[in-house]
Amino acid sequence: MVGPTEKSPSKNISEKKSGKQLTIALAGNANVGKSVIFNELTGSNQIIGNWPGKTIERAEGKLHFEGYDINVVDLPGIYSFSTYSLEEIVSREYIAFEKPDVVINVVDAAVLERNLFFTMQLIEMEVPLVVCINQIDIAKQKGIVIDTEKLQAALGVPVVATVAVRGEGLHELMDIATEIAEKKGDKFVTLEYGSEVENRINKLTDLIQSKNLKLGYPSRWVAIKLIENDPEIQKLVRSKSEEVVNLAYDLAGEIEDIHREPSFSVIASERYSLANRIAEGAQMQSEIKITFSEKLDRIVTHRFYGYITSALVIGGLLLWTFVVGNFFSGLLSDAFSFFQPVDPQISGGIASVLWNGAFGGLVSGITLVIPFVIPFYLMLSLIENSGILTRVAFMMDTAMHKIGLHGKALIPMILGYGCNVPAIDQTRILETRRERLLASFAITFAPCAARTIIILGLVAVFVNVWWAIALYAIDLMIIFAWGRIALKVVPGESTGLIMEMHSFKVPSVSVAFKQTWTRIKSLIYLVFPIYIIGSAFVQALYVIGALGPINAALTPITVLWLGLPAITGVLLIFGAVRKEFTLLILVALVGPNLAAVLTPVQFIVLALVGLLYIPCLSTITILIREFGWRAATAISAANLVTAIIIGGIAFRLLSLVF
Repeated sequence: MVGPTEKSPSKNISEKKSGKQLTIALAGNANVGKSVIFNELTGSNQIIGNWPGKTIERAEGKLHFEGYDINVVDLPGIYSFSTYSLEEIVSREYIAFEKPDVVINVVDAAVLERNLFFTMQLIEMEVPLVVCINQIDIAKQKGIVIDTEKLQAALGVPVVATVAVRGEGLHELMDIATEIAEKKGDKFVTLEYGSEVENRINKLTDLIQSKNLKLGYPSRWVAIKLIENDPEIQKLVRSKSEEVVNLAYDLAGEIEDIHREPSFSVIASERYSLANRIAEGAQMQSEIKITFSEKLDRIVTHRFYGYITSALVIGGLLLWTFVVGNFFSGLLSDAFSFFQPVDPQISGGIASVLWNGAFGGLVSGITLVIPFVIPFYLMLSLIENSGILTRVAFMMDTAMHKIGLHGKALIPMILGYGCNVPAIDQTRILETRRERLLASFAITFAPCAARTIIILGLVAVFVNVWWAIALYAIDLMIIFAWGRIALKVVPGESTGLIMEMHSFKVPSVSVAFKQTWTRIKSLIYLVFPIYIIGSAFVQALYVIGALGPINAALTPITVLWLGLPAITGVLLIFGAVRKEFTLLILVALVGPNLAAVLTPVQFIVLALVGLLYIPCLSTITILIREFGWRAATAISAANLVTAIIIGGIAFRLLSLVF
C-alpha cells in the first residue's frame, strides 16, 4: 500500500462556523453500536423525525460538552455510499451538502476489515473524520487486539477506542471530535489504489477540477463514483458536462478490459484489498477460542433448533406483551374509573357526551396503547441489542419470502399484534417502498390489542376459547392469502436479506429504555389526538341521530348478508375510530348479558368482521402519512371487502354447525 498522501481541502469544506455551535454526525454500518453512542451522548434530549421528502427516520440530539453546544445526528446504518437504498442516498447527501463539523465513523472492532470498507468511502468524501473503534471488549473476547496508533497512521485520521455500552472512551472521543472540528482547515488524506485504477481516477479528477462544475461533492469522490457507474452521479454530472461523463465511460471501460470484470466490482475489490492490508497491520489475533456467543450462534441458526428458538422468542415476546399489558391496562382502567366512569356515553347533553368521548379516548390511549406498546418496545430493544433478533429474522426469511417480504419484516409484523400504528411505523427498517407497503398491508390484518379484546370479549366468553383460537388461525390464513395476492399485484421485485449478525452481547437496560422512549414519542403524538377527537365526535353523531341513516343503509350487508343484528352498522362505525368500541357500544346499548341478544353464530361472525374490516382511524392516518391517500384507501377497501365476503361465508357455514 502506498501511504496516505495529503491534499488541500475543497474551499466549501474549510469554512469554519462561528461560536461554540457544532454539528457531529455518527456514521457507520448497522449493528456497530452507533445508536448506543448516540443515546449515551444525548440521553433523552432527542428529536425523532423524517429526512425531508423521505420516509427514513432522522434522529438528532443535543449535547453540551466542554463549552460546546453540539447537535448530534445519527445517520442510518449503511455499508456504502451507493444508490441502492434511501438510507445510503440520505447519508451521502447529508454529509456532502449539510457539511457537519465532524463525522464520527463508528466501527465494530471485531470485524475491522469489513467496516473499513465504509471508512475509506468517508475518507474519499473529504470530511473532518474521527474513527471510533467500538466494542473492543467483544473483540478481546475473540482474541483480537487493535493497535489504534498503527491504525491511525495507516488511515491518516484520528482513531479512538470505546466500549459504548459502559461509556468507556466517550469523553476522549468527544475531546478529539471537538478538536478536529476546530481544525477543519487541515489537509485531508488520500488512500491510493492500484496504479491502473489510481492513474485513471487522477486523470478524471483533474478534468472535473478544470471544469469547475460546482457539484457539491469532492472531485476525487465524483471521479470514483463515475468510474463505478453510479447512476445518480452520472445524471448530476451530465447536466454540467457531457465531456466528463464520456471520459469516465472510456476510463471505466479500460479498467474493465484489464480486470475482466465490471468497474464497480474492481473498485470494491481495491477497497477490500486496501482494508485487508490496513486491518492486518493494525490488529493482532491471539489463539482462537470458540466463545459462548459462537456456540449459542450455532444453536439459534441451526436448521432445526433455530426454528424452535425463533418460535420461543416470538411467542415469548407476544406472551410478555399481553400478560404485562393486560396487567397494567387493568390497573390504569381501575384508576381512571375511580375518578369518572370511562364507558362510552350514548345519551344526554352534547357537552356531557363530548366530554365523555374525549375523556374515554384519553383513557383508551393510556390503557390500550401505553401498557402494550411500552413493554413490547422495551423487550424488543433488549432482544434487538442482544443480537438474537437478527438470527430470528434470518431463520424466518424463507417463510416471509412466500408473501414477498424478507426476514426483517417479521419485526414489524410481530409488533402489529400489540398495535398496528407503531408496527407500520417500524416498517421503515425495510429497504424499499414496495416492501414497506406489502408489510403494512399485512399488518392491518394483524389482531392488535383492541381486536383481541373483541375476540375474547365476544367469542371466548360467550362461545368458547377454541373458537377464539380458530379466529386467530383464520386471520393468519387470510394474511398469507392476501400477501400472495399483493405480491403479484404490487409492481417490483423482492429483495434478498442482507443483515449484519453481530456477536451476542448483554444488552444495556438504560439504552433499551432510551430507545423505547424515542420510539413511542411519535406514536403518542399521533394516536392520542385521534382517539380523543374521534371518540368525542362519533359519540356526538350518535346522540344527535346522524348515524341512524347510515346504519339503515348498511342493513342489506349487516343483516341480510352477515346475519347480524340491525344495530351492527352503528357498532362498526364506532369501531372504525377505536376497535374496542365495537364491544363497548354493544354493551352500552343492550346491557352486559349479550347472550340474550346474540346467537353463538352472531358472536363469532361479529368478532370476525370486527377483526377484518377497515383499520382504525389511527392506522389509516399513519398509512396516509407513510404511503399517501391512494394506498391507504386501497388497503382499507381490501380490508372491508375481505370482512364482508369472509363474514358472509362464515355466517352460512356456521349456521350448519350451531
